[in-house]
Amino acid sequence: MKFKPRASFNKLVLSGLLSLASFATLPHLALASQDASRAGLTVTVTRPEVAQIAAVITANGSIAAWQEALIGAQVGGLRMAEVLVNVGDVVQKGQVLALFATDTVLADLAVQKAQQAEATAALADAKANAARARSLKNSGALSAQQINQYLTAEQTAQARLEATAALVQVQELRLKYAEVRAPDDGVISMRQATVGSVVPPGTELFRMVRQQRLEWRAEVTSEELSQIKVGMPVSVFPASLPKGAPAMLGKVRVIGPTVDPQARTAVVFVDLPKNPNDEPPVRAGMFASGQFQLGATQGLTLPQESVVMRDGFSFVFKLGENRRVIQTKVNVGRRVGARIEVLTGVTIADNIVESGAGFLTNDDLVAVSATVQPK
Repeated sequence: MKFKPRASFNKLVLSGLLSLASFATLPHLALASQDASRAGLTVTVTRPEVAQIAAVITANGSIAAWQEALIGAQVGGLRMAEVLVNVGDVVQKGQVLALFATDTVLADLAVQKAQQAEATAALADAKANAARARSLKNSGALSAQQINQYLTAEQTAQARLEATAALVQVQELRLKYAEVRAPDDGVISMRQATVGSVVPPGTELFRMVRQQRLEWRAEVTSEELSQIKVGMPVSVFPASLPKGAPAMLGKVRVIGPTVDPQARTAVVFVDLPKNPNDEPPVRAGMFASGQFQLGATQGLTLPQESVVMRDGFSFVFKLGENRRVIQTKVNVGRRVGARIEVLTGVTIADNIVESGAGFLTNDDLVAVSATVQPK
């Protein structure tokens, strides 16, 4: 009976020690539980790959006509009798586009031709008189004054005939210009000619895109200007281009000689290929983006989902030996399909988190997918 209190005491002490031991291990158990829960995110990893990356300069601009011809009225005071073409019509050089009424021109031409015939007869008479005066010059039958009068009359008749011939030519030109013709091959882009209107000389009747040629006027910065050369290939993406469709392949024709002092940009003129099937429909005034092809260089690339944007910077998560991730700042460059070039911050030997990178923070413990293990 005397040992029972001591046994009870020992049990009490042992129970206290066990309680203290359990209390001491609680933080470790909590950390282990926390690590286990944080490792619940399963990720896949990848390594940077070396790829050929096209070096390009991206620019925006508008599509415009290579040259736009203004076709105006070359005669005035005539009534527009007929308009033969409309906007969108493809025309050939010399094709008649419109006709003016020529009744008054034909009447004026007949009058001038009659006056020309009269002047011709008058000149013949004056020449005969002048010939007789010359033959009698030394005979004394005619005075010197009379002889000079006949010779002067001959010259006057000659001048009158030339004047009437010029007036006939003017009327013939008016008759010719009563037919408005296309100055070159092309497509009509605007029409102002109206049947029945009487227009003064120089009035614009049509506009035409010469040879149906279009160009892309790209705006590039002063720094990029030195990398662009005449003849360089360009991939152009008009606004009407369907998603996924191949780009139009153009060529640099000329580099603008000046730079805009406000925007500090220069215009590069890029010839576009003719589009006989009108697919996609490309029109002057349309917006387009494009890429100047500078060549290709090698670079490290990662899948785009591996790169995370935070606070305006790009980061990747490297996988450490203890399955903890290290958030690393990188500089990115060009995009190649679903991959992106990484300029600094990684090497070809690094294991980089691919899927799930957007949910990680620095020093997170992760589980790696069994199907994709780090190399």
